[in-house]
Amino acid sequence: MTIGNRPPTVRADGRGPNDLRPVSFTLGVQKWAEGSCRIRVGDTEVLCAATIVDRVPPHLRGKGTGWVTAEYSMLPRATLERTDRESVKGRIGGRTHEIQRLVGRSLRGVVDLGRLGERTITVDCDVLQADGGTRTASITGGYVALAAALITYGMERHLVAKVAAVSVGLVNGLAYLDLDYSEDSRADVDFNVVGTDAGAYVELQGTAEGKPFDRAAANQLLDLADGGLALLFEAQAAVLATVRR
Repeated sequence: MTIGNRPPTVRADGRGPNDLRPVSFTLGVQKWAEGSCRIRVGDTEVLCAATIVDRVPPHLRGKGTGWVTAEYSMLPRATLERTDRESVKGRIGGRTHEIQRLVGRSLRGVVDLGRLGERTITVDCDVLQADGGTRTASITGGYVALAAALITYGMERHLVAKVAAVSVGLVNGLAYLDLDYSEDSRADVDFNVVGTDAGAYVELQGTAEGKPFDRAAANQLLDLADGGLALLFEAQAAVLATVRR
């Protein structure tokens, strides 16, 4: 029995500062998609589906190169309180636009577009349940859906690396990996780190919500993120090893 407050190194869900939430992938959740998966990261759940078509946007026609893009949306009851569908509002919100551009950039960074030919791969990411880290889960799961589609159709040679994303932050002065909503909403510093298994970064999004952070804190958070990314790459490889052409 423990009496009094829990030690600061133990988080509300029992994790240590360096621990990811439980991560799982379920392949083939959409019958008609070329590749699909449901990713669960703790209580955050995202449905990702990849579609391959033999055409490209008008500005790329005749150039012999392909394109990878993404769309992101959140179901009305993915959150504690219902949110209206953006289709009802008649416009895409700024947050949605930002996230889907981020997911698209992240996935393009690991596909050889020149070898893809004049094809477009669209990865749809629909948030079924949100508890922090929906954009990082969309990138990590979106890659699995994308890779599954390419492997299934014998085009895995177009993949040049894996990509995944994870959040890190400073909460009450402590560095935490993979923030859930309760931590993210009160973090002093919040980072989203998108990286490849080659050790390169696609994007770093870091914000001080209160007190500014220094270089030492940034380095600490990036080191923490690198450890989380390595575990995500292992999980991606394990599930993709089950995909058959």
